[in-house]
Amino acid sequence: MPAPKSPPRTLYDKVFDDHVVYSGEGDTLLYIDRHLVHEVTSPQAFEALRNAGRQVRRTDCTLATVDHNIPTVSRKNFKNVSSFIGEADSRAQVVALEENVKEFGLTYFGMDDKRQGIVHIIGPEQGFTLPGTTVVCGDSHTSTHGAFGALAFGIGTSEVEHVLATQTLPQAKSKNMRISVDGKLAEGVGSKDIVLHIIGLIGTAGGTGCVIEFAGSAIRALSMEARMSICNMSIEGGARAGMIAPDDITFEYLKGRPLSPRDDEEWDKAEAYWRTLKTDAGAKYDVEVEIKAEDIIPTVTWGTSPQDTVPINGVVPNPESFPEDKRGNVVRSLEYMGLTPGTQMEEVKIDKGFLGSCTNGRIEDLRSAARVIIASEKNGGPNKVADGVYAMIVPGSGLVKQQAEAEGLDVIFKKAGFDWREAGCSMCLGMNPDQLKPQERCASTSNRNFEGRQGAGGRTHLMSPAMVAAACLTGRLTDVRKLMGTQIGEDGGLKITSYFDYLTPVTVSALPEHPTEVKPEGQTPVQAAAAASAGLPKLNIVKGIAAPFWQSNIDTDKIIPKQFLKTLLRTGLGSALFHPIRYDPATGEEDPEFVLNKEPFRNASILICKGPNFGCGSSREHAPWAILDFGIRVVMAPSFGDIFKTNCFKNGMLPLELPQADLDALYEDALSGQEITLDLENEQVIRPGDHPAIKFSIDPFRRHCLLNGLDDIGLTLQHKEDIEKFEERRTAVWPWLDGVGYAKKGQKVVAVPSGPTKKKMEW
Repeated sequence: MPAPKSPPRTLYDKVFDDHVVYSGEGDTLLYIDRHLVHEVTSPQAFEALRNAGRQVRRTDCTLATVDHNIPTVSRKNFKNVSSFIGEADSRAQVVALEENVKEFGLTYFGMDDKRQGIVHIIGPEQGFTLPGTTVVCGDSHTSTHGAFGALAFGIGTSEVEHVLATQTLPQAKSKNMRISVDGKLAEGVGSKDIVLHIIGLIGTAGGTGCVIEFAGSAIRALSMEARMSICNMSIEGGARAGMIAPDDITFEYLKGRPLSPRDDEEWDKAEAYWRTLKTDAGAKYDVEVEIKAEDIIPTVTWGTSPQDTVPINGVVPNPESFPEDKRGNVVRSLEYMGLTPGTQMEEVKIDKGFLGSCTNGRIEDLRSAARVIIASEKNGGPNKVADGVYAMIVPGSGLVKQQAEAEGLDVIFKKAGFDWREAGCSMCLGMNPDQLKPQERCASTSNRNFEGRQGAGGRTHLMSPAMVAAACLTGRLTDVRKLMGTQIGEDGGLKITSYFDYLTPVTVSALPEHPTEVKPEGQTPVQAAAAASAGLPKLNIVKGIAAPFWQSNIDTDKIIPKQFLKTLLRTGLGSALFHPIRYDPATGEEDPEFVLNKEPFRNASILICKGPNFGCGSSREHAPWAILDFGIRVVMAPSFGDIFKTNCFKNGMLPLELPQADLDALYEDALSGQEITLDLENEQVIRPGDHPAIKFSIDPFRRHCLLNGLDDIGLTLQHKEDIEKFEERRTAVWPWLDGVGYAKKGQKVVAVPSGPTKKKMEW
């Protein structure tokens, strides 16, 4: 009798199912194929490993670099990190990573390595990112790697530690969402316009709880670099991850890269598997969105959220055109951005231009900007950066920089007055010296336009690389199609080279033995295991003052801005909680109107927010650390950013989702300054006076862990045999994922690339 036919599955279902190590009580334990590490979210993870006497389980599955904190000025005189990085906290984080990778035996691209760059650019360019893999990093824009048909998502520092120690992560299954973009894009419209249009349509919470699969003829026609830009910003639409099914464009991009499958037999086996990674006919999605490609034109943001989008030929919106419950946020955004409703977007002047970031720091992004400069000059338009505008170009990696210089792009940029920089995150989030000053307005290829994102008081408009180039030339937001004229469909006469000319070789190393755990001195194995799995304070009854908040989309940059991420500790962040709105940006003094600066809310142990999507944005675990350090262990809201919610549980905090009506009632209770009680054992919120208690329910396993103070690593290590069995099968079925090492920098490439055919790149 034939076996029953399995039900049709989506791309996400297939990759998730292929990585299940154990499924039982609680979240599913997934195996993690690829782990990217950088200097900001890793120090506390390595320190926790050291304190527990643990090693990195799979050194061949982790790749480390520096990107967030480093300066992007010329490195001609670079000798070492200690003498090159002037800011003490930034230097300390980079030095800490260099010491940690040496101690734990990890592959590292440092500042003297031409392969150094932004994590989400070096992973794909090295072939570290492959179809059908699970990819994680302590950075929310890990969703970038989903462009290859990988399940890629950002994680917090506790999860970074978990992956280093176990090569697994407990994960709840997300919902399936598909966004299809069909038809032909108009000339001058690129991937950044597509994804900004999508986010403007679905909102920053539209994909919450989902993994988005991007599909449709317009998506299939895009290059890999353009696909990466779209998946990169899926997190800005609230999604856990974004994915695009691999195809011939994917395989052509990957073949011959240093960490791609290494010989013909292995490549053929890998490609055969990769071709199965597409959604089956008849598979069901929880949410579907369909978009016509011809409806998209060059798009920019006007406000302080990626959902605040408008076509470049549009106007600054009027708050009265929004639903009443959203007008407060719109008014605040317009005040912060210094914009008047009804103003034509093309009349908005800029002070700075930024082209770079993990969204748009690749070679095609630089080429598209160079094309605008060339075409504008041919059409009699401006060929120099406008007076009063500072414009910077920041390649996403050392190899992108090298390729751009070989193609002469740097000459085009410098001749036009752009500042040509070294690889790094740069002004995208301003953790380094590249920052906006208060009220400076920037045309940016970044991924976020939150308040203070690129510098305290800075004003950010998101757009494509071509649009940034146009704005820099004219000094104002500009429809790039006007500068391109008849050259809009041409390649601009640029010299196009192949990435394979700049490859560094690999050596194949033996798969390392699984390290044995080193128990802290004086502990028996049983005592050590108990200590490892009971590292959190128990949470049951929380009674106290509740701080009332009304805003929606309170992002992690607002909870704890980037200048406070330069720490090697998990503690001491409470005084910086909500810094952008808690303190006067000019004087640094407390804002007496902010709720946490008032009595009795200075001593709040609960936070109640009426607005949805609390904790959206970055994966930084510093946000729950700051809330916890202030003294708050319970946050109530209609919904949470997925990564923030997970990070709260990892720190023994309760992110409690409640119906809007219950939150409205609790908000009024909080305003009165009366105590509220959270009773987790009985799953109820006890209101003051004679009001009836509000019942709730949370995942039973999460509840059990909070009540008993259990952490995930200790629980995972109970399944050590399951992990080992999975790894045996992984080696047999997917051998190309095992044991690849790197040769010394500067040697000739060993891998033999396929001859990539010249195809139309994203304009």
